[in-house]
Amino acid sequence: MAGVPPDAFTSAGQLWGYPLYRWDRIEQDGFAWWIERMRAARELFDAVRVDHFRAFAAYWAVPASAADARGGEWRPAPGRELWRSVSEAIGDLPLIAEDLGTITPDVEELRDSLEIPGMKVLQFAFSENDSPHLPHHHVVRSVVYTGTHDNDTTRGWFAHLSLEERNRVRDYLGSDGHEIEWDLIRAAHASVSERAVVPVQDVFSLGSAARMNHPGLADGNWIWRAREEDFTHERAARLKRLADLTGRLVPAK
Repeated sequence: MAGVPPDAFTSAGQLWGYPLYRWDRIEQDGFAWWIERMRAARELFDAVRVDHFRAFAAYWAVPASAADARGGEWRPAPGRELWRSVSEAIGDLPLIAEDLGTITPDVEELRDSLEIPGMKVLQFAFSENDSPHLPHHHVVRSVVYTGTHDNDTTRGWFAHLSLEERNRVRDYLGSDGHEIEWDLIRAAHASVSERAVVPVQDVFSLGSAARMNHPGLADGNWIWRAREEDFTHERAARLKRLADLTGRLVPAK
């Protein structure tokens, strides 16, 4: 079965309960299924975030009888051949590699050889000194997030940090933490990363009750909904001003 090994979210790993790809069979027809999948995605989206990108270098395979994901093993995958076949078949498709979790040099080499931007997540940046997720380590070929769909909202995240971590956040950002979500939004916009992504819950200054997803939990996820009254002119103007100041405002066509 598919899954991931133990990580910061789950001590027993995640066991997803669905079968693995038969890469030997998929390669036989030149990755036709993947090519058609990406062709359809290009019709719908401006960019495609490839979840668990590391599995295109090696994936975590767990025996079907296992109770959790700890007993799995890494197996190689034909990531380079796959993505080159997709590129040759359909042309340019902007991708974002979700390169979080257990990242090894082969994953980084695959990502960089394909010239796909990876991810920087600001909520991951303050649990250690000089984290690679801190803005001064960002590179242009990357996408910065305040937090992803798997994270708490920024307000909820900050409330659950240790005192040492909160002090590190405040010292780094030069902030008192009163509007911590906007501090991270500003840091994301000011990053050199080619794109910045901000969950709307952070724009609305919402706490943990608005969290989208809890990795490893099957129930109670993806139920939060935005309210019309939260989309205010003041918030839109604030985002527009910040995007303008940091060179992220796309001119109207």
